[in-house]
Amino acid sequence: MLQKDSKGSFVVGKRNRALSPTKVIALTFALIILTGALLLMLPIASRSGISCGFRPALFTATSATCVTGLVLYDTWTQWSWFGQIVIISLIEIGGLGFMSAASLVVFLFRKKVGLKQRLVMAQALSLTDMEDVVKLQKVVIFGSLGVQSVGAAILFVRFLPEFGFRRALRWGVFHSISAFCNAGFDIFGCMEPGSSLILFNSDPVVILTLGALVIVGGLGFLVWQEIVQVRNFKKFSVYTKLVLLMSGGLLALGTVCFCALEWSNPGTLGPMSIGDKILNGFFQSVTVRTAGFAAVDQAALTDAGKAVSLVLMFIGGSSGSTAGGVKTVTMVVLLLFLAARARGRDSVSVFRRTIPNSQVLDAMTIGSIVMGLAIFGSIFICVTSSVSFVDAAFETVSALATVGLTAGVTPSLSIPAQILMIVYMYFGRVGVLTISLGFLMGNRAQDRFQYAQTNLLIG
Repeated sequence: MLQKDSKGSFVVGKRNRALSPTKVIALTFALIILTGALLLMLPIASRSGISCGFRPALFTATSATCVTGLVLYDTWTQWSWFGQIVIISLIEIGGLGFMSAASLVVFLFRKKVGLKQRLVMAQALSLTDMEDVVKLQKVVIFGSLGVQSVGAAILFVRFLPEFGFRRALRWGVFHSISAFCNAGFDIFGCMEPGSSLILFNSDPVVILTLGALVIVGGLGFLVWQEIVQVRNFKKFSVYTKLVLLMSGGLLALGTVCFCALEWSNPGTLGPMSIGDKILNGFFQSVTVRTAGFAAVDQAALTDAGKAVSLVLMFIGGSSGSTAGGVKTVTMVVLLLFLAARARGRDSVSVFRRTIPNSQVLDAMTIGSIVMGLAIFGSIFICVTSSVSFVDAAFETVSALATVGLTAGVTPSLSIPAQILMIVYMYFGRVGVLTISLGFLMGNRAQDRFQYAQTNLLIG
């Protein structure tokens, strides 16, 4: 690389080979997944004492680290206590981000946080600058641990009388972490393998506690901080207002749609009481936006119910959270853009603020990439596995949006389809969160020249 010396002459300098924060995050996630896969391959990780092999271990480690929840085997049936500890550790690291774990050590030992570490933290939390990043990181860590502890305590008290101290404690901690991190892994398989939350779908304490943890985890760390510090909706930033309104609207709309579409379905809400139907319609609206817990049989959903699930999975949670998807505000920007263009306007505005055209294009780019990958993946699964297109789309979007819900086809996927799901889960967590973020935050390339304009027929 040419550089100028003190006399103004160009000399050959050493190329800066330091990895960007985005690459650091992506590579570290890959390293964590590989480490988790190697640990899950150990005979001690399997309940049978026999190694499960590399591919199933890699699939499970990817699903846990990317807080997805898709599994080839029931978590309780396949994995020993050691394997379950590895899985829940991967979920915690993947949900909060590896920088949260690293910075926790820094805070505990009161070491100085350098500029490079601040930059990586900012990238991991979806921040556009480094202002107050350390303060926000503390909110992320201690706030997350606090919320998870409350959730675990509530679940522990609920399970204690019926299942005893040890199981209640294990279930409370495991499922509180899994719900807050929007992972969807469960260890209820000791009662009925693969049942997830179906055995507890008439228990409001379990359903509402896990639902609340999922919602809080999916709002995003920036929104938490603003809610705690400002406490006044009118004074919230435009971003926080959009997150809260979009999240609330999606929860309400999803609840109404699922109740209306599944009310008489004998495979889902049909046999339930009115109260349980509303409760499970609400929880389905919550979990389908990246949580992955199933309180009703997803394979038994009507095609219309699966279609609504696909839309909600595609949107997902909010930026800088434990959730996946294209994110709520991304979808808001796209909808506002469509509304503006339908009225013949060139600019997009909301709450008396104009959204830069560059961010509108960013939202369109992310949405288009994820949509294209979803279509390709659905077709690929149909070709390589004996799965209907609806179920293939359900599986594909679930992996891309790191949801973890399945129509019951995950174990029957072909090896190529399983490999594609591993790639999609990784991209859904790392690609959308950090790789795309790094692209959006990078310096905009300026065109050195422009071709003459031409008009095309559109529409």
